[in-house]
Amino acid sequence: MQRECDQRPNEVSFFIDKSELCLYHGSSNYMEKEVQFTGILSDKAQENPVKLCYCDGASSVEMAAQLQFRGERTSLGCSGGGLAAILRYDEFRNLFPGSTKVKCLSDAGLFLDKNLYNGIVEFQSVKNNLPRLCTNHLDPTSCFFPDNLISQMKTPLFIVNAAYDTWQIQSSIAPTSADPSGFWHDCRLNHGKCTPGQMRFLQGFRDQMLRVVKGFSMSRQNGLFINSCFAHCQTSSSKSTLWFSLGLSFFLVLVL
Repeated sequence: MQRECDQRPNEVSFFIDKSELCLYHGSSNYMEKEVQFTGILSDKAQENPVKLCYCDGASSVEMAAQLQFRGERTSLGCSGGGLAAILRYDEFRNLFPGSTKVKCLSDAGLFLDKNLYNGIVEFQSVKNNLPRLCTNHLDPTSCFFPDNLISQMKTPLFIVNAAYDTWQIQSSIAPTSADPSGFWHDCRLNHGKCTPGQMRFLQGFRDQMLRVVKGFSMSRQNGLFINSCFAHCQTSSSKSTLWFSLGLSFFLVLVL
């Protein structure tokens, strides 16, 4: 694959990633000055990798760009960036000529709890920046979530997600604010300490995620890799090199 990349200098890969310090402090002044390209992300300059860090807390929904390129574009995103890739993918595709091949990978972007983000949609007034194909018949909050978008997308998409997404378990399913007694404390931080009842609850979350992608998976133009790991943002993690050592390099072939 390295030889193939070297022979296609017109390729560009965009990776939409959150800036942790920026999000915690609420200002781009705290955005990291240097970022690492790990996991499946290439750190080779000749392959034109571009990392777009966001700080708005709304998955870069208001991010706009005027881009003029030839060749092949790959759009990737992790967590809120994975959601942004889904929200803006069709619009991103329309920025390029029809002859340009555009591919998209969304990692850990399948957020399921609408109540958690209702305030974000209202506070940031992102309604006008959401896909019109969805807002024509659903409320803005519903159109902020992949389950109402992925089956309507016109361009091919590959989804990577852990069925037991650790961020959603810790921040949505069992946040500390909703667990004053600390019943979920140990399970939230280490699934090996979950009770049988808690594991059944988490299994229900997994089943819900599989139902969400069922219709999407029926399309021959789409692809997905849903595993039973307790993880979040797997493709950009340095730990994802384990996939290749286990003989799972087919994943890169399918996506890129």
